[in-house]
Amino acid sequence: MVPKPSTPQKGLKHSSASSHKQPKSTPTKKQPLSPSDRLKRLFTSLCAQIDGGYFANAIKTCDKILRIDLRDQDALQTKLFLLLQTEQYAAALTLISNANKQSGKDENDVFSFEKAYTLHRLHREDDATEVLKALKEEGDEEENRGFVHLEAQLSYRGGEYQTAYDLYNTLLDTAEPHSDEQADILTNLSAAQAHLDFLTSGYLTSLSELPQPLTDSLEFAPPPLAVVPSIPTAVAQGKDVPQSAVQQKKPRTRRIPKGVVPGATPPPDPERWLKKSERSSYLQAHARRRRGGGGATQGVVETPGTSSGAGSGGGASKGKKKGKK
Repeated sequence: MVPKPSTPQKGLKHSSASSHKQPKSTPTKKQPLSPSDRLKRLFTSLCAQIDGGYFANAIKTCDKILRIDLRDQDALQTKLFLLLQTEQYAAALTLISNANKQSGKDENDVFSFEKAYTLHRLHREDDATEVLKALKEEGDEEENRGFVHLEAQLSYRGGEYQTAYDLYNTLLDTAEPHSDEQADILTNLSAAQAHLDFLTSGYLTSLSELPQPLTDSLEFAPPPLAVVPSIPTAVAQGKDVPQSAVQQKKPRTRRIPKGVVPGATPPPDPERWLKKSERSSYLQAHARRRRGGGGATQGVVETPGTSSGAGSGGGASKGKKKGKK
């Protein structure tokens, strides 16, 4: 017979198998991207967001770029364009002032034209005109063309329609035919021409079409009185107003039960939550029954004849019953 292997041999075999196992490898941590690689990725996503029209996300991407490089001119200019495109003019003006402080230059050295345009959209025409006057003699032909556009808009808004009309005519002579710019210039030019026609001769035609008595009354009429405020004096001065004068709020339609008309339907019984035996109507009726006799007959009046007859009748009936027995 073949001898069985001893136990120590099994132990040796197990130890040899365990020696062949390799130790587990620890995962290596990813190295953080360098600032240049991060900027490349952010600019790639920024271009995709602008092409897709996602301007709000593009502004956030510009902020991320500016956190890495605070003086990146491409990111600053792109963010300013996006703010103007989304009509965030107050934020655009703040961005321009911060860029001027960081550059250490004069206020009109960085994004000067954009600042004038932003002031124009914020209805600060005087400030925009001052910035525009300081920049008229600077820049090439294309920039001067933008200045002329802005100057014409400021003149039109300030009531200088003749100046605006002349500037739009100058721009129309050099505009490309069948372009969007030419269409905008023609629209603004017609508006300025309409105002000029009314101020020079249009109002005379309008007056001639009115009846003569009305024209005479307008010429000799005193100036109009001041408009009386529609707010009551007591409310304007903060005095107490009676509750009847204050208009009550109407209840919401969804809170009104079905079939109930406000002001027409009688209000519900305030004691509808009590038991019937505890309601005031039940207690009054119960007290009325007690005062009336408490279960008496319906008022039959007895007379002496009827009572004796009734008694004799009763005796006869008893006698008959006894006779039957």
